Amino acid sequence: MKLSLKFQPPYDWPAMLGFLSARAIAGMEEVVEGTYSRSIGLRGIHGTLSITPEAADSLALTLDFPDPSAVPEIVARVRRMFDLDTDLTAMHRHLKADPLLARLIAERPGLRVPGAWDGLELAMRAVLGQQITVTAAIKLAGKLVAQYGAPLPSARGGLSHVFPEAEVLAVADLAALGMPKSRGRTLSGVAQALLDDPLLFEPDRQGGVARLLGLYGIGDWTAQYIALRQLREMDGFPTGDVGLINALAALEDGPVTARQLQVRAEDWRPYRGYAAQLLWTSLSRVD
Repeated sequence: MKLSLKFQPPYDWPAMLGFLSARAIAGMEEVVEGTYSRSIGLRGIHGTLSITPEAADSLALTLDFPDPSAVPEIVARVRRMFDLDTDLTAMHRHLKADPLLARLIAERPGLRVPGAWDGLELAMRAVLGQQITVTAAIKLAGKLVAQYGAPLPSARGGLSHVFPEAEVLAVADLAALGMPKSRGRTLSGVAQALLDDPLLFEPDRQGGVARLLGLYGIGDWTAQYIALRQLREMDGFPTGDVGLINALAALEDGPVTARQLQVRAEDWRPYRGYAAQLLWTSLSRVD
């Protein structure tokens, strides 16, 4: 099945693709010739999807999924993942009051905030990424998928497995994959929390950050990161993020403290998350 997903241009596809490519989990995601593909699972049914630019105002979704009734939910998830419904005009108008952000917006006017296909998957990524590099975290995620993910009925390109279900991760000894025991406990605890509260990662539900902070091993950085990319809280802002501090320091050509970043970000509310994406992207300079 092929569908056209409309959006209000501009859209910075190179930046989105660069973000996804750098974090693609082996066996579950791949980026080939400007197209992002991944395996997906919904209610025990598995399939694949691919996204590629179609026109100035649309992305093309190619879907291989055996349950047609799931198409509306899949489309809603993809639209959220690729940030297709954001009102960039309103955010730009507010953030341009800061000359630094005005410059970054002028450089990348179509930048979006990458989302996630699934809340559990995003939470696992965030926890795996605590205190290690993106590359190291993705390698661990690849081990997680290969060890505990269900195999696709038929492999497609580099796609062979789907992300593990919460029921599997809640009882698995994840520290055996090569991480601290405390982190393995956090991962299993998040999976169990989702089983206890199936709406844990649902967008548009009040108190998302507070719920996440109540979980073992989830601090403010992780909670804010999940809030931004999964709960789609555009004011989500991991204040102490080293990347944000380094980006602001590089742009200001001088040292910046976490406190200084936090104070400056107050003027960016309620779109601190979009400001964070501008800063993160300024470090990578994706072209």
